[in-house]
Amino acid sequence: MSVALINYGSGNLRSAEKALVRAAEGRHEIIVTDDPDVIAVADRVVLPGVGAFAACMGALEARPGVIEAMTEAVHGKGAPFLGICVGMQLLASRGLEFGVTPGLNWIAGDVRRLEDGGDPAIKIPHMGWNGLSHVTDQPVFGGLKEGQTVYFTHSFAFFPKDSADVAAYVEHGERFPAAVARGNVAGVQFHPEKSQAVGLDLLARFLEWRP
Repeated sequence: MSVALINYGSGNLRSAEKALVRAAEGRHEIIVTDDPDVIAVADRVVLPGVGAFAACMGALEARPGVIEAMTEAVHGKGAPFLGICVGMQLLASRGLEFGVTPGLNWIAGDVRRLEDGGDPAIKIPHMGWNGLSHVTDQPVFGGLKEGQTVYFTHSFAFFPKDSADVAAYVEHGERFPAAVARGNVAGVQFHPEKSQAVGLDLLARFLEWRP
């Protein structure tokens, strides 16, 4: 079972790779790649990401054939997909950071800056451990529990147009999605590779997920 971990210069690529290798326990081959031929035939696809939406989308677009290969794997042959942090945000229709930047548009919605709600105690970026709420029974997130803490570091969040696409929420100044899912596509705003046992369990569930 091959897992294509998309290499487009993202800062959390190596930490994501290490976590996936650990979660795979030798049952899956984790391939760090930007080769469209490898991505198109992968059994699973993972898109990491840290930084600004526009910069990450631009870096992804700059890798010839990568988006087309991801689309073929995920939407053409139904390979399960997981986006991590900005990798999840890129699923959106558009990002509203430094202007308007079109996203992959795999899940309709916008990525916008978090609001502090006028509370001076709320710091943006949102960094550190925070508890989840309204967790759905979607298979990838089945191991998550109400109030369970995971690790975040971000200033922007993805707000899907359809609330049915939200698999879990978190609150920091305002309530926003911590996880999304639609069909064989899933994403998390938090970093499973930094979320210790909880994150490894989530990655292991993704590796066994059969949508």
